[in-house]
Amino acid sequence: MSVDLDKISAKVQKAFKQISKRIIICAGTGCVANGSLKVYAEFLRVAKELNVELCIELNDESKGTLVSKSGCQGFCQMGPLVSVIKGEDDILYTKVKVEDVKEIIEKSIIKDEVVERLCYKINDKFYKGHAEIPFYAKQRRYVLKNCGFIGAEDIEEYISKGGYASAKKACLEMTPEQICKEMLDSGLRGRGGAGFPTGRKWDLTRVQPGPKKYVICNGDEGDPGAFMDRSVLEGNPHSVIEGMIIAAKAIGADEGYVYVRTEYHLAVERMKNAIKKAEEIGVLGKNLFGSDFSFTLHVMEGAGAFVCGEETALIASVEGKRGMPNPKPPFPAQHGLYGKPTVINNVETLSTVPLVIRDGADYYKKIGVPTSTGTKTFAITGYVKNTGLIEVPFGTTLREILFDIAGGVTDDKGNVSEDAFKAVQIGGPSGACLTREHLDLPLDFDSLRKAGAMVGSGGLVVMNQTTCMVNTAKFFMQFTQSESCGKCVLCREGTKQMLMMLEDITEGRADEKTIPLLEQLANAVRVGSLCALGKTAPNPVLSTLKYFRDEYDAHVKEKRCPAGVCSSLTQITIDQTKCIGCTACARKCPVGAIKGAVKQKHSIDQSLCVKCGACVATCKFGAVKRG
Repeated sequence: MSVDLDKISAKVQKAFKQISKRIIICAGTGCVANGSLKVYAEFLRVAKELNVELCIELNDESKGTLVSKSGCQGFCQMGPLVSVIKGEDDILYTKVKVEDVKEIIEKSIIKDEVVERLCYKINDKFYKGHAEIPFYAKQRRYVLKNCGFIGAEDIEEYISKGGYASAKKACLEMTPEQICKEMLDSGLRGRGGAGFPTGRKWDLTRVQPGPKKYVICNGDEGDPGAFMDRSVLEGNPHSVIEGMIIAAKAIGADEGYVYVRTEYHLAVERMKNAIKKAEEIGVLGKNLFGSDFSFTLHVMEGAGAFVCGEETALIASVEGKRGMPNPKPPFPAQHGLYGKPTVINNVETLSTVPLVIRDGADYYKKIGVPTSTGTKTFAITGYVKNTGLIEVPFGTTLREILFDIAGGVTDDKGNVSEDAFKAVQIGGPSGACLTREHLDLPLDFDSLRKAGAMVGSGGLVVMNQTTCMVNTAKFFMQFTQSESCGKCVLCREGTKQMLMMLEDITEGRADEKTIPLLEQLANAVRVGSLCALGKTAPNPVLSTLKYFRDEYDAHVKEKRCPAGVCSSLTQITIDQTKCIGCTACARKCPVGAIKGAVKQKHSIDQSLCVKCGACVATCKFGAVKRG
């Protein structure tokens, strides 16, 4: 089917000329959870009340102010986010509530004024628009450029931004060999974690014999603290579809699957709607763009097993089997879905593909560093001022991300301080921790590998001085142990034994043999496990042992948790200089361990104390402390 992209684009641009202003309300998962859909509804209600002309979709009759919902805009800490755009000028409002809507309409829509109290501020200085805010200004939003700034479900607006032009070029002007070469020349590497060259993977699949091949988008993002792929699926699903069309043309596939974990309700819904609209408009289906190439696409909802992020386990799941990995070779490129040659790429990789075709390999490889070209999205969570979704060129340092973009590391009271920084876990449960000595390390595939870490899918969990690194390693081990499919003994039993040893360490049962045995077992699991889940499961343990051995020793030899986190290794005491004898802590204690009369200094009988912490939470004077 031939579709006139230029005609659609011209229609959208004409409609935009009829619009005086635009209001974009972030409808990514984070902002939706904070009430952004109620804010959207309030804009429609208040505009009607004030006789302000609004439209909710672009067409020949559009006029007044356009109100639309976008995907994730990245600045999650400040949501719900509302942008007011007039021409090239924009205002970004943060933490918008329903009761703020009327003021925004009265001042920013009717009067062209700025509601300063809703703008982002640093030290009482307010920042008006995206270009001024350090969080955005210091990024290079390439893959995420449209995510959060176009209607998430508007295929025509996507086309007006150049969407599906790369797919058309691939279908009509490029051979499969040329597409694979362009990807290889660009240096694009898979963003799912392994960093395998995309063009090479495609070419290996292209040369396989047989008329039936498949393309699979891996959207089974399961790392704790990671939401990069989810945000792209929600905010710009057509970029993923376009990338899959190009991949399919490159390898000779006529069918594909978007594999999304079922917990991603919004991503599943928007991807299904995007596929339906792409079929209706003619950029997906039979004889694309008037060529002899056809491609159909399905959405497959996964059950949320972390192991299904591994290619062969994912394939088994799509086939209706239990998601368990298989030994390689054969690789999916040779023997994949239903035994046919298959290419599997993750969401971010496929969203990058149309940009490489559009801009060319020479332009793309100028971004980033020679061995890691382009940009990488990262999800920042933990003890930083601004959590959220960012995109930076490969080679950006950890210091730039944490202190320039994320606004700095916070202490236990929320104050920003470089001294508060302790470590960052990069790459999720399969990754490792980076410490103060790595702050100026460029984040790229090779530099991180040399440091004993990995890019992974792009999760960054930031920890401050109040974090117990042993407890952190235990947290990630609990995750990987519970997510192990159980197929191979070293992963199934090894992770269980490692978790038990970590529990012994944090609960005071470990002896001098525990740490050496833990290290020995971690290396055995790393070497002998069948798939990447088991091979990388020991990484958090090995990296924390490398950089924070003293904390492990304190837990084992001194029966003390330096961070005061492991309750079995801490004592709760009462500071006699601060206690006023109010008895609040004594009344809360479930075992009667706190002694003292009214207006007298209190004390804790350590033989009775169960270290539940109820007294710590109750004391308003900071007299009761865990340490």
